[in-house]
Amino acid sequence: MDFEWSTIIQSTLILASIVVIPLAVALIIETFKRRFNHNHLEAHPIFEDPNSLKQVKCPYIYDPAEKYISLIVPAYNEELRLPAALDETMNYLQERAGKDESFTYEVIIVDDGSSDGTKRVAFDFVRKFKVDNVRVVLLGKNQGKGEAIRKGMLHSRGKLLLMLDADGATKVDDLAKLENQILAVAKAKHQSTGESSEVIEDIPIVAFGSRAHLEKKALATRKWYRNFLMKGFHVVVLLAAGPGVRDTQCGFKMFTRAAARKLFTNIRLKRWCFDVELVYLSKFFHIPIVEISVTWSEIPGSKVSPLSILNMVWEMALMSLGYRAGIWKISTRES
Repeated sequence: MDFEWSTIIQSTLILASIVVIPLAVALIIETFKRRFNHNHLEAHPIFEDPNSLKQVKCPYIYDPAEKYISLIVPAYNEELRLPAALDETMNYLQERAGKDESFTYEVIIVDDGSSDGTKRVAFDFVRKFKVDNVRVVLLGKNQGKGEAIRKGMLHSRGKLLLMLDADGATKVDDLAKLENQILAVAKAKHQSTGESSEVIEDIPIVAFGSRAHLEKKALATRKWYRNFLMKGFHVVVLLAAGPGVRDTQCGFKMFTRAAARKLFTNIRLKRWCFDVELVYLSKFFHIPIVEISVTWSEIPGSKVSPLSILNMVWEMALMSLGYRAGIWKISTRES
């Protein structure tokens, strides 16, 4: 019996040396490689005006706000789903701007290296609504949803900045829910501190759209393995970023300009797990996070797969090691 146990222990140690140790080494190496992923070293994008063929000056997140709100739409091979989502978005924005002259807006479409007609669709909307209202950033090659959103955020002009998916799964008019909560948090902050009223763009606040209220329905209709993966993912998120946000992955989030400046100049993860990093960084900077239920519907054509889940777990391991071991430094630059 002792011989059998000795054999089992030896086999386990051998397996660990073959699998666990190389994985740990790869994790450490990759974490060090991403130390400077947040540095915005690449050239600023140039916005093209297809109506005049002129280049348009590109703003940066440290510049003063010029619009009330910016909507950032990451798009990767969204030729089919993007037109309907943009039509709905522009109808809402134009209708609201028609009622309120102070409501100025821009939509920034970030083409994440698409190989279909996404670029053509995006520039069709620039032609129709003019480059002051709709702009396109071309990443050239696919870099990931997180990087596409980061790029759009860093070159936006809004006091408020909203990220929303290109599939239209969340109704754009729900942005008013997030906006109102941000304004309410800002008002409460002024009342509690007795400070003079600041402009909204200077107060760091984040609002997360949430589908948590739909979780019971999702559990009842999804396959068992998808529910297993979802629950497991929630546990990993809790370990990596801590409690406080029930739905980190809804692609409908709003930031004040001050919050976006702190978060998107530091974010390193470029693909699916950047949302979790936003939660971690928000807690580091003590930025209030409000979570608001939004209308959401399943749209065919999702790009999330079991491989995406594995990539998320890998990125969260990188994030945990990077920040907690002090390998990833957080910049506190204010201007």
